[in-house]
Amino acid sequence: MADSLAEFNALPPAEAEHELLACCAAPAWAEAVAGGRPYPDRMALKAAGDAAARALTWADVVLALSAHPRIGERPAGAGREAAWSRREQAGADDPSVAAALVAANREYEERFGHVFLIFATGKSAPEMLAAARARLAHDEATERPVVQEELRKIALLRLERLVSA
Repeated sequence: MADSLAEFNALPPAEAEHELLACCAAPAWAEAVAGGRPYPDRMALKAAGDAAARALTWADVVLALSAHPRIGERPAGAGREAAWSRREQAGADDPSVAAALVAANREYEERFGHVFLIFATGKSAPEMLAAARARLAHDEATERPVVQEELRKIALLRLERLVSA
């Protein structure tokens, strides 16, 4: 486990990739970021994570989505990724919109074939619900770049957390 940039830079390649998969479950992203080490500072690491996220294919994005829980569903487990998801989705704990979030998630998955992904940090449950409903109006070509951008933002936040413990 890396607790600082220096520790992350010193990890064996396979271990670095394993740590990075908690930030973004696309192996291509983890390989690209791990392969750029050593990083002189956090800004360089973040720039590499950003570039790697922007270079993901849609197949890579779909693979990464499989590791994300539905908005409003608390991931079980003691792993870092589950803990980060619980922290990021703290705003989804709102009983007044819980049923509507479940319905929006279901409708989104039926329409697009994958979980509704949103950078949830700092957002309330009503804000997430409004975003889900708005994005249901998208077609596939409009929604894919939105999903990729949300994934990129989540990966970069988690990457910062990885080396800030």
